Amino acid sequence: MHPEITSEQPGSCPKCGMDLVLKHENKAGNDLVVGKLTWKNYLPLIVIISLIFLTSIAITLKSPQLQTFITSFMIGFFLVFGGFKLLDLKGFAEGYKMYDLLAQRWSTYGYIYPFIELFFAFAMILGIAVRGILWLEVIVMTFSGVGVVVKILKKERFQCVCLGTTLKVPLTTVTLIEDFGMAVLALVSLFLLI
Repeated sequence: MHPEITSEQPGSCPKCGMDLVLKHENKAGNDLVVGKLTWKNYLPLIVIISLIFLTSIAITLKSPQLQTFITSFMIGFFLVFGGFKLLDLKGFAEGYKMYDLLAQRWSTYGYIYPFIELFFAFAMILGIAVRGILWLEVIVMTFSGVGVVVKILKKERFQCVCLGTTLKVPLTTVTLIEDFGMAVLALVSLFLLI
């Protein structure tokens, strides 16, 4: 995503953290970048979201209520996404500070954030301070989404670290859907509790 960055060895871009891709010469003698993004780059994310969705449906079959589905989905989301971030906590924190407004000013927040997601999951499982937790989720996820919007509007390219450093795709509207989608689900849950 930063064509001026080159290397003789495999590695990652020092600006955005994305994997460097090989260049080959095509028949016209021009450089051709191999490994452009396709839907296959998003396959791990598609599989994970699909499994969380299907699990939430299965749980909801026992208690067919929208609130049950939303709660199950949010628990699965926060557990899986928070857990993947822990696999390379340092890598996540470094990538997250590239676009999160708080992590840019206080780098320790990048190390804390996965634990916030896990806290949300376990608090929802235990039913602790349900309304308070949902409001916290709205605030945290909306704030995180604002940083993504800023970077997208500036047309800056960074690696999305929504699944830690496992998923190697650029920061895009997928990250917006993740952040604002969870905020919306928390708001819907609050509405359903009325």
